[in-house]
Amino acid sequence: MELNLGIRAHDITYQDPEQIAEEVSSKGLGSVQLALAKSFPNLPTQTGALSPGFGKYMYQAFSKKKVNIAILGCYINMIHPNVEKRKQLLARFKEHIRFAKDFGCSIVGSETGNIREQMGYTEDNFTEEAFQKVVKSIRKLVEEAKKWGIIVGIEGGINHPIHTPQLMRRLLDEVPSSQLQVIFDPANFMSMENYQNQAKVFQESFELFGERIVAIHAKDFIIEDNWIKMVPVGQGMLRYDYLFSWIKKHKPFVEVLLENTKEPYIDEV
Repeated sequence: MELNLGIRAHDITYQDPEQIAEEVSSKGLGSVQLALAKSFPNLPTQTGALSPGFGKYMYQAFSKKKVNIAILGCYINMIHPNVEKRKQLLARFKEHIRFAKDFGCSIVGSETGNIREQMGYTEDNFTEEAFQKVVKSIRKLVEEAKKWGIIVGIEGGINHPIHTPQLMRRLLDEVPSSQLQVIFDPANFMSMENYQNQAKVFQESFELFGERIVAIHAKDFIIEDNWIKMVPVGQGMLRYDYLFSWIKKHKPFVEVLLENTKEPYIDEV
């Protein structure tokens, strides 16, 4: 099976779209996840800066090198404790939704945020209150996505309220819309409690929401100081054989985007 591999654009060192596209193409990769503010710090990308022209320029720059913009990354804290700040962040995501098609893209992606202002691991995220705040915010994003025919791609992980495969399934049930789909990052679901039983984590994920997976993130992990530490693909313990076997049978040509993988590790993938 030939994998449909891509990479996060901001893991490429250049900050010009044509240079990024050239570098991605030269590595034999066919797609990117494009987080505008991270890839283009010298361009205005704040809310209100996007336009059809902006999107078409980016689409053309990447398509010249046969590189697809698989996901527009708009990673926001959708449950920010400051309600006004939360509204601003949701407005930013909605703007990405409105212009996604001009980028030649059908998915706008995010994780589910943090109950605190500072992002990072906290068990405060693992409450019913945090989950319901996520549901409320995602409902608003999905309503916007319906207007434009765009997918809201949600990524789970232990640093966020949607921190288990079971909670991802519950989110999909609570927001019953085909506009809501899953960006699956198996490393994000690994914890000190389950990393030695990865087969179960993969199996549960595929059974609970496999049919809703629209893209996959690929990174790896090791155990350091009795905690999960993310590392480049192929440098850790993740059982990619489980993932690739499932892709071959169930998700041909799904875009697999390298994450946390920069030079010199890209060429080793």
